[in-house]
Amino acid sequence: MHVNISPTWIPILQEELKKDYFKSLQTFVDKAYHDSVCYPPKKEIFNALVNTSFNDVCVVIIGQDPYHGLGQANGLCFSVADNVRHPPSLKNIFKEIENDLGIPIPVSGNLEGWAKQGVLLLNATLTVKEQEPGSHQKKGWELFTDTIISAISEKRKGVVFLLWGAYAKKKGAKIDTTKHYVLSSGHPSPLSANRGYWFGNKHFSSVNSYLESQGKKPISW
Repeated sequence: MHVNISPTWIPILQEELKKDYFKSLQTFVDKAYHDSVCYPPKKEIFNALVNTSFNDVCVVIIGQDPYHGLGQANGLCFSVADNVRHPPSLKNIFKEIENDLGIPIPVSGNLEGWAKQGVLLLNATLTVKEQEPGSHQKKGWELFTDTIISAISEKRKGVVFLLWGAYAKKKGAKIDTTKHYVLSSGHPSPLSANRGYWFGNKHFSSVNSYLESQGKKPISW
């Protein structure tokens, strides 16, 4: 597994990449991709750290697993490749943006445009076996992504963290809330959204209001 990331992340993660657990993780991922169909494509595993440099991070969205269906995952949480039907959670994200900001639901579910504006779209686990959600959990990815979140919390200031659902809230436990702006809600999945835990959270307008209050550019959602 080749670790392809933006050069700005190298000083942040270079020690992590040398640790035994990460070497074991690399071996596991290489074998998994050799023996079975896994997602995202190998060259896109680190897309979150390619499209968003460490110095540009202004918003962090924490997901859990990559999508496990054919052609969906592209290395950015909640995002899908161009010309792929919007999964249910992404549909609900776009519906909330439409309700919150009046922005029409886009044709493409590829969120690369967000990533290039400084929205780090980080899954807790960066790989998954086809049709087996959670199959690559507890292999080392969670330690690696915890390091990323902790580094942003420690070394940056005024970043907005969006924690959607119980898993993301637990993952974000180490965020220094005295330095950063944390917004929490239910998960955008239909199970949560249809129970009233997602729609109406107005996270997208809240993010932009906060960024503007800090003298930063709002996100073009």
